[in-house]
Amino acid sequence: MNNTVGQLLVVGLEGKQITPEVKELINTYHVGGIILFSRNIGTPAEVLKLTTDLQKEAKKASYRYPLLICVDQENGIVRRLGEGTTIFPGAMALGATEDINNAYNIGFATGKELLSLGINWNLAPVLDVNNNPENPVIGVRSFGESAEKVAQFGRKTVKGMQEAGVITTLKHFPGHGDTNMDSHLDLPIISHDLQRLEEVELKPFKECIEAGADTVMTAHIYFPAIESKEGLPATLSKKVITDLLRKKLLFNGVVTTDCMEMDAISKTIGTEKGAVAAVKAGADFVMISHTFERQKGAIKEIIKAIDSDEIDINYILEANERIENLKRKYLDWDKINFDDIRVPANVGSNEHKGIATEVYQNSTTIVKNSGLLPLDTNSKVLVIFPESSVMVRIEDESSTKFNLGEAILQFHPFAAVEQIDNMISTDKINEIASKAKQYDSIIIGTLNISAESSQLKLIKKLMGINDSVIVVAMRSPYALAYFPGVPVYISTYEFTPPALKIAAGAIFGKKEANGKLPITIQN
Repeated sequence: MNNTVGQLLVVGLEGKQITPEVKELINTYHVGGIILFSRNIGTPAEVLKLTTDLQKEAKKASYRYPLLICVDQENGIVRRLGEGTTIFPGAMALGATEDINNAYNIGFATGKELLSLGINWNLAPVLDVNNNPENPVIGVRSFGESAEKVAQFGRKTVKGMQEAGVITTLKHFPGHGDTNMDSHLDLPIISHDLQRLEEVELKPFKECIEAGADTVMTAHIYFPAIESKEGLPATLSKKVITDLLRKKLLFNGVVTTDCMEMDAISKTIGTEKGAVAAVKAGADFVMISHTFERQKGAIKEIIKAIDSDEIDINYILEANERIENLKRKYLDWDKINFDDIRVPANVGSNEHKGIATEVYQNSTTIVKNSGLLPLDTNSKVLVIFPESSVMVRIEDESSTKFNLGEAILQFHPFAAVEQIDNMISTDKINEIASKAKQYDSIIIGTLNISAESSQLKLIKKLMGINDSVIVVAMRSPYALAYFPGVPVYISTYEFTPPALKIAAGAIFGKKEANGKLPITIQN
């Protein structure tokens, strides 16, 4: 029973080397999959060593097929791979190119690099339609605000990764785009009626399922139009997983939960009890990303529920069969080289960097230019940008190491650069405003802007004293709504080095920026 139930678990581990805890989960419980986070990611050689060691342990434990090893490599602001790998553009940047072939090419190249490092399952693409400018957790992780566009780009991304040999995941079912809170921290509610859900939220999932999706990840969100029990999130809802996803949308692949340690689950029903509820609802995989005690506890709770007839053992056997079918399709012990662990040349290759650069040129968007661009490199320029910080839990600190100042200095070595806190005091605003009077142009970078933001006060003050203010939206493109009179507005959709470099080059006429906004900004 341990092995049968253990296969339903996808678990995380600590550090860059295989641990005693994960060895126990593999040998005693035969867990079905491993999820890697930035805490597990070192150099490409270290990643490949870890994934190979995990597979060695699974082979020693007499697994019929290799372990599923997954990661959130959405690209853009959510990327787990770091040093030595290619930085690829994320979903909204792809949407801004208006060319679905870019989605295929980036999906294929991403899949090749993942597989080269022993990662056979990508938790992407995001199929949420971002039609809420205040969404704190999806935003630029979405291809845009159009359900049709999300469906088209999603299909091509899936096809690219699959043809590279990597398993894909549609997330977050039935849709996380129209929320104004983060399900890592609370339980969002989407109150639209079923007709609206079918026209918008469900459309990309339906089309990608018909195109041959591998797995679907559920959202920790309550949909009252689908689930009558108040406050029951989709992850725990039989009406969502079994009735809607399986029966109505005819999905016969593998259903995985999002992490069951997110607050929407762990601080309500609890992770272990939530695992039982998710399996009863129709989930195949239960994802527990962090805590060893909760991982073992969930297995024990599911076994207890089977013994008490709360869960029909046939549900478990059917889930096992779906998981086995997925593994049979993609995984093979003969494809793993245990003797010669060398990183293939395609990881971080010039070819992949070239593909990414071309997409960044066609995604970076000059939303507004009142005749100021390009700037003269002999002019006096002040660059102001906020301290790098992750905005939500899904993002990685590793994505924040590069800044707008460094990008500008590559094209204007004599520019003045100043980093500011995300919360700026009135005295600091006045100090910067006084300093700004000495410069011909001011370039200011933003991550997220709200009506109460101190950075918004700074931008408005700068616009009042200088006619040449250039805003670079390095994350959310919606900020223009707060200062529609700004002379120049550029959106990069992400604060990755290649995106910022293209934006900086475009400011000085050294790079092309051909993107089109995939969302609407309400002034």
